[in-house]
Amino acid sequence: MQTTSYTLGFLGNIGWPEILIVGVIMLLLFGRRLPEMGRSLGQGIVEFKKGLKDVTDDIKNEVDNATNDSKSKDSGRFESAKPHEQSGGTSQGHTNPSEMKAQVEAPRTDA
Repeated sequence: MQTTSYTLGFLGNIGWPEILIVGVIMLLLFGRRLPEMGRSLGQGIVEFKKGLKDVTDDIKNEVDNATNDSKSKDSGRFESAKPHEQSGGTSQGHTNPSEMKAQVEAPRTDA
């Protein structure tokens, strides 16, 4: 069985001792400013989430508007294809094809 180890570019395999050394160096360099950096990082994350939520809300609204517009356009588009209802029970006003009777035309006798 072969194990695969991943490396981080030029750093090689990073273990806990290396991470601890990097943490101590960062603490020495940015010790006083760490709370400010953490606060600004947190505010950046919050702003990013707000922006992402606004974008997803805008996309949802546009999709809803597009589907509502297409439904209203489609409902008006096929109005002429709908059968017209006639008052009374005349044989000419049947809308169900199974109820319609075949009309036979008399042959023309033009000389």
